[in-house]
Amino acid sequence: MPPRSPLLLAGLLASAGIAHFAAPRVFDPLVPRALPGTPRTWTRASGIAELALAAGVAAPATRPLAAKAAAAFFVAVFPANVKMAVDWRHRPAPQRAAALARLPLQVPLVLWARGVARGPKGQS
Repeated sequence: MPPRSPLLLAGLLASAGIAHFAAPRVFDPLVPRALPGTPRTWTRASGIAELALAAGVAAPATRPLAAKAAAAFFVAVFPANVKMAVDWRHRPAPQRAAALARLPLQVPLVLWARGVARGPKGQS
């Protein structure tokens, strides 16, 4: 599959969205304390957003807008990744490495979503 594959991006978003409901306890501690409401509310909202984005990216008619929204979403969740890296700084090395790896991973995700929004080369 090409790196800009919209269906692969949709699958990634759908998998992440499902994970937020299947294992919310994993995601609750990542919610920055500065956000109002409960962490579980934000975990659920994030899961719903990912599922909606997945559906939007999968459908050609809504793909450009949904992919742009996915890029914005990847930027918006960056503070949770920073919180995870800080909170996990005293964990065993493999967990610390995973938490730190999430930080630069946001860049290719944003670029991927933007590429999907632009569509195949030669199309806008």
